[in-house]
Amino acid sequence: MKRSRLRPRLPALPRSRRSRRRLVQAAMLGCVLALAPATWMHAEADSRVRTVAEVPAQDVAVVFGAGLWKGRPTPYLAHRLDAAAELYRAGKVRVVLVTGDNSRVEYDEPDAMRTYLTARGVPDGRIVSDYAGFDTWDSCVRAKKIFGVDRAVLVTQGFHIRRAVALCRSAGVESYGVGVSEPHDATWYYGGVREMAAAGKAALDAAVEPDPRFLGAEEKGVHEALAASGR
Repeated sequence: MKRSRLRPRLPALPRSRRSRRRLVQAAMLGCVLALAPATWMHAEADSRVRTVAEVPAQDVAVVFGAGLWKGRPTPYLAHRLDAAAELYRAGKVRVVLVTGDNSRVEYDEPDAMRTYLTARGVPDGRIVSDYAGFDTWDSCVRAKKIFGVDRAVLVTQGFHIRRAVALCRSAGVESYGVGVSEPHDATWYYGGVREMAAAGKAALDAAVEPDPRFLGAEEKGVHEALAASGR
């Protein structure tokens, strides 16, 4: 005896014209809501993304962490730091604030970033470390509230730079961005897809303005480094 195969039933489409119109309107509203965070980021940041040569000079560059490999910066993080070192050598910035994850003793992004920069000619005294930059929003808020940064050049990959600029501006840091170019490899595509998912959280952070996971006391590192620069 043959067993009858059960076929899954597809949901029935609305029969009335009015119901179909409502379904289309609901779908369109869903698309608009899904695209709204990305639209906001582009509106906030598109005019503020520049090259190293074109970006206006600011006192501070902020470099966001992008992971370590065997204690050293990953290629993407190294490229961010290369751009920051170029900004410093060109006189576009006076101090570099490196912000990353040091939530574990064995994992220290800011110190690895500092070592990389000093090896490329940025004086140690012109580098300030933020050890609690656990995500982009945290880094932006801490730059403003902990380190007293009012204006900055942000340095990260091209697929991330608009979110960084939009969030830092929402946190009170008047920002321009340098988007580092990368080959369109698997990591690049992953970053682009991740940004689409992160856009919603970014819009929520900008609207709600939550405190970072760790805020802490104000630090004078940026102001002292600027004073020591003598310019």
